[in-house]
Amino acid sequence: MLQIDTWKRVLIWALVVAGLVLAAPNLFYNRVESHNDAVKAIEAQGSTPEREAQAAAWPTWLPSDLVNLGLDLRGGAHLLAEVRLSDVYAARMEALWPEVRDVLRGARDEVGTIRLQPSDPGTLRVRISNPDGMARALELVRGLAQPVVSLTGAGATDLQVAGDGSDIVVTLSEAEQRATDERTMQQSLEIIRRRIDEVGTREPTIQRQGSDRILIQVPGIGSAAELKDIIGTTAQLTFQPVVGRASSAGENAGVGNEVLPSLNEVGVFYILETAPVVTGEELVDAQPSYDQNGRPAVNFRFNPSGARKFGDYTAENIGSPFAIVLDDEVISAPVIQSHIPGGSGIITGNFTIEESTNLAVLLRAGALPAGMEFLEERTIGPELGQDSIDAGKLATGVAFAAVLIFMFLSYGLFGLFANVALILNIGLIMGILSAIGATLTLPGIAGIVLTVGMAVDANVLIFERIREEIKSARGPARAIELGYSKALSAIVDANITTVITAIILYVMGSGPVRGFAITLGLGIVTSVFTAIWVTRLLIVMWFERRRPKTLEI
Repeated sequence: MLQIDTWKRVLIWALVVAGLVLAAPNLFYNRVESHNDAVKAIEAQGSTPEREAQAAAWPTWLPSDLVNLGLDLRGGAHLLAEVRLSDVYAARMEALWPEVRDVLRGARDEVGTIRLQPSDPGTLRVRISNPDGMARALELVRGLAQPVVSLTGAGATDLQVAGDGSDIVVTLSEAEQRATDERTMQQSLEIIRRRIDEVGTREPTIQRQGSDRILIQVPGIGSAAELKDIIGTTAQLTFQPVVGRASSAGENAGVGNEVLPSLNEVGVFYILETAPVVTGEELVDAQPSYDQNGRPAVNFRFNPSGARKFGDYTAENIGSPFAIVLDDEVISAPVIQSHIPGGSGIITGNFTIEESTNLAVLLRAGALPAGMEFLEERTIGPELGQDSIDAGKLATGVAFAAVLIFMFLSYGLFGLFANVALILNIGLIMGILSAIGATLTLPGIAGIVLTVGMAVDANVLIFERIREEIKSARGPARAIELGYSKALSAIVDANITTVITAIILYVMGSGPVRGFAITLGLGIVTSVFTAIWVTRLLIVMWFERRRPKTLEI
């Protein structure tokens, strides 16, 4: 009657032990965290005696996965950034001008002379001297259009070309704008993630919000200003032809040109062609190094496409200056002495070692495709995070103690069995969170506290049902068996509805809401397991040893 097969008993205890073993590293959090950091540093940067000592602080044969502490528990920085998507449209039109100029030059007999006109951002306006050749000019420029690369823009082209008197007006089509927006946001997310990963932070939260915003939360970082320094720098490296020098930033550079200041020479300004020869997008590697004078510098290397363009330009412009531009400042403007094949070079300047290292990191991570405006920024200090941890521990402890006392006073020995299952339930939750690498936040702690209260619901239903069966003059073994079997449907129904709610919160929510949903959902699953199987196994083992004639519940 009241029996559990041996293989089921072994499986139940095996699952419990596995969960507790996975949760155990969290009892030695700082020690295990130092071990994990040392192991990662050894893999990435090589071994040192100090790192080896830190790695040896925790046995390698034991699990070392931890529950990651969220921003509100560890402290750190929070940013909400808006990506200026219009910057990408303007850059596309600037890069398109040389192609439009070259294709129209081939038909100069029909369209006349070609002049770039002042245009709104995201618009390219080109004037031809022979209006009679407008139809031919529009045909040639439209030939530059390419199919839109997106599922929603199938069949559409990326350029919209129209005539306006003697002017050719080129803009991005609506389908291309939508595709560009999506690519820009994905690229921004990836570049921000790579930049943050480069500095070794733990479990950052980088999520897209709406059509043009990105939420960035990085635990353990010093301040929001420090985080902005890491991700806010565009690190756009370009190589642009030098037209001449200017006396001030406000000097008229002419259409298609721009005036940029020198980074190292105060009061020196250069007039450059706006269209670059090569951009940082074609950069494949950048490493800190030293120049021939032993000063910090940065070595760089282009991909085959960038190397070919860089080599062709240097071969055709020997004796002419060209500018290395970083974030709208001219780092240097050397004269091309000879052909530079291979696509490799060096950036020199008045760098410190730290500056050259950070510049290499930014260039290696890639340039942000568009500027960002920070709409919201917060810094959460580690003291506040520790206060949150202490408050969470207190809330969990009070709830835990209250439930344990209530169950023991209400159900005696059976309540004690439920209490043991409740303790194991908390261990299982922490073990699963550690195994999946989940991040625990204050709402997550709230989910665990709620689970503590809800975890005994199933036991209450079972024990009350056993009481009813005892009143019906059932024997102890039969009462226990019927109590579990008849309460099962109510337990499953009640918990399925809560799991559905947790799933909806996870799918529809973000950030803290998801943290609450994860701990709530996992808590429901583990509490049902401990209530139906662990407490039953404990009761069966007790019953087999004592064989009581009556039950005191």
